[in-house]
Amino acid sequence: MADDLIPGDLRDFILRYIDSIAQLEALLLLRAHAGEAWDARRTAARLYAGEPEVGEVLARLCADGLLCCNGDLYRYAPQSPEQRAMVERLAAAYAQHLIAVTNMIHAKPRRIREFADAFRFRKDR
Repeated sequence: MADDLIPGDLRDFILRYIDSIAQLEALLLLRAHAGEAWDARRTAARLYAGEPEVGEVLARLCADGLLCCNGDLYRYAPQSPEQRAMVERLAAAYAQHLIAVTNMIHAKPRRIREFADAFRFRKDR
């Protein structure tokens, strides 16, 4: 059913960048408050989630280029216009097809992401 409601390119974006509902909610929260800097504590309080989990979520979004980080502060700042457009589409899809989007995220095999990340080259290594 999600295949019918969510276009393939948006599905690919979700599968590539979104590992949990907390990650999706954090991304959309910072998008809604794009001019503000957020830390893990403040974000966790708004999402009713644990600070350690939210800290990991924010760090992942920063590593993926969807947020920028300065110390412990994060801002919504996709690295490309394409990423920004996809996040806009994701926000609309989540608002219109909440169950389809959440089911897709919950069905995502996380071990595949972890395995792929083991081979990813990063600037800090």
